[in-house]
Amino acid sequence: MKKRLIGALLALTFCVPATAGDITPRLSPTPEQAQAAYLSAMFLSRYHYTVKPLDDALSEQIFERYLKALDPEHLFLTQADIDAFADTRKQLDDAILQGRLSIPFALFLRYEERTAERLGYARSLLAQNFDFSQNEHYPLDRSKAAWPKDDAEARDLWRKRVKNDWLRLRLAGKDAAAIRETLDKRYTRLLANSQKSKSDDVFQTFMNAYAGAIEPHTSYLGRGSAESFDIAMRLSLVGIGAVLQERDEYITIRELSPGGPAIRSGKLAVGDRIVAVGQGDGAPLTDVVGTRVDEVVKLIRGTKDTPVVLDILPADAGPDGRHTLITLIRDKIRMEEQAAKKSVLPAGDGRRIGVITLPTFYEDFEGRRRGDKDYRSASRDVARLIDELKQDKVDGLILDLRNNGGGSLREAVDLTGLFIDTGPVVQQRRADGKINVESDSKAGAAWDGPMAVMINRGSASASEILAAALQDHGRALIVGEPSFGKGTVQSLINLDQVARSDTPKLGELKVTVAQFFRVNGGTTQLKGVTPDIRFPSAFEGDEFGETRFDNALPWRQIDPATYRPANEIRAILPELNSRHATRANQDKAFANLREDVAELIKLKEKRNLSLQEAERKREKDSREARLRARAETDGTAGPGDDGLQSSERSLSAELAAEKAFKARKDVLLEETARIVGDEVSLLAGSKRLAVGN
Repeated sequence: MKKRLIGALLALTFCVPATAGDITPRLSPTPEQAQAAYLSAMFLSRYHYTVKPLDDALSEQIFERYLKALDPEHLFLTQADIDAFADTRKQLDDAILQGRLSIPFALFLRYEERTAERLGYARSLLAQNFDFSQNEHYPLDRSKAAWPKDDAEARDLWRKRVKNDWLRLRLAGKDAAAIRETLDKRYTRLLANSQKSKSDDVFQTFMNAYAGAIEPHTSYLGRGSAESFDIAMRLSLVGIGAVLQERDEYITIRELSPGGPAIRSGKLAVGDRIVAVGQGDGAPLTDVVGTRVDEVVKLIRGTKDTPVVLDILPADAGPDGRHTLITLIRDKIRMEEQAAKKSVLPAGDGRRIGVITLPTFYEDFEGRRRGDKDYRSASRDVARLIDELKQDKVDGLILDLRNNGGGSLREAVDLTGLFIDTGPVVQQRRADGKINVESDSKAGAAWDGPMAVMINRGSASASEILAAALQDHGRALIVGEPSFGKGTVQSLINLDQVARSDTPKLGELKVTVAQFFRVNGGTTQLKGVTPDIRFPSAFEGDEFGETRFDNALPWRQIDPATYRPANEIRAILPELNSRHATRANQDKAFANLREDVAELIKLKEKRNLSLQEAERKREKDSREARLRARAETDGTAGPGDDGLQSSERSLSAELAAEKAFKARKDVLLEETARIVGDEVSLLAGSKRLAVGN
């Protein structure tokens, strides 16, 4: 970073008013937000990979993206509302640079006002009865629809929405009284949640509209979001070891983490409700009924070995039941659910295939910087699991990266190094055109046998780096769906460090600083990684993936790096595909999968839901008949539509459904194990696959 720029930034003094005349005191911009906005603009307009000046043209884009972020389905605001702010479209650049943020706050308050009106109107409709014989339809997706032109059009849209909500519950067997009660609670809850927004929420939404107008993967992280990102990367936090959920205005214990203070105490149970939180040593308790779950989490987390007091209303107690005070000592909690895991699957002919599931590319940056010998990282955990699988005498390996959205670039390089001898892994092109090659220089591979990498549309960024590198090196089969197509590199900028602030108050910027390229010279940007063996998919790139962004970076090509790929997998690929196709055509589970994909595609192509009861009942009966038939053959049928949202079901029912979902047969994983089994037999003559480079 240039010293002159830093000096200029540090010399700035922000003396802007915290409020504007038309801003309610409840939600108003702060001097800290003004400072964060200005600093962000300085970095984004000078050091982003694709520099865009903060001018009137960008201001208009920010305006549109901010509206989209507030009201993505165009349900609350009207075109008349938006026209009322027409004069501000080209003023947001000046608002950011001058630290005067009244415009985005005024827009938010208009949205909040309309939210209260729409939900109030929805509740008023519950007093009437609906005619389900009329030929009416409710749109499934309004994200690209025109804004309602006025209140009358918006109210008609909400009438149809309430009618659809009512019909779903009616078809699920609920009577009118039960439907009214359920929907009244639903709309009341939505209204209450909408009124819990904080000033920081408004600012972060606005700043992400600005960042996203430059490029899709650039973003602003407020204080809370930055902390959550750090926790996700290191897979640990200091707390009590309890997963919390808002249910009926109560913060409810949803899950207890193994080994955490909560479960060790023996005094807390799933379903218990937290009424108040205190910090021990006689400190007063803070009532948390009706409080957002993230605010309660802040109160509970803290410094290791310090006390926290919980006022608990037991799960089996009524609203007026007896409370219990429980004191717990905070401790370090490991988030094992997001860590790498292993399993072993049979693949026929006595073969055993090891599976390593990696949800994210995590790394304890601070622990690594300090030189902690036991710092947590994905590559270290995977290396340990490979050793364990070797002891289990597996014949092949699957690395499951489905729905892995990425993480640490360094971990992607280190993980690739576990499967190749030495050689280039990824190329980075900076904004100045300079290309840097990230390589694995550690000789030897932790696993040099047959393997496959599973990907899907949710596999992005670091997942794509690893999959592409192993594909280019000829080191692994890539199996599944084409990946997301994110070929950019982000760097975190701590604005508090820039401003030399002793306390966290300004947040962080995640800025795109480079584009990564495969060792073969191509890039995964837009195109993603194409599997060697492709599984059925209901998703196309323009609806889920990089190509859906209107300002995504283009696909480019550079010169390949110097490397020597293995050719064994390429040679056997036709036979592997042939064997897979034969099994897939004969396998009932695969037939069911194709049927589900076809149904999902059909549903996506359907733009509207009929509000005629007879038609919806025919659709429901047909769907449930298909599920019953499947259940009779293989027991894989899922539950029907009960018309409820997740928080409206009992906690026990919700947890049971999740358990059943996790325990379901993974058809694609089992088939991948058989594919790797074929790979083992066809490569039996190869001495070693992880060739040197």
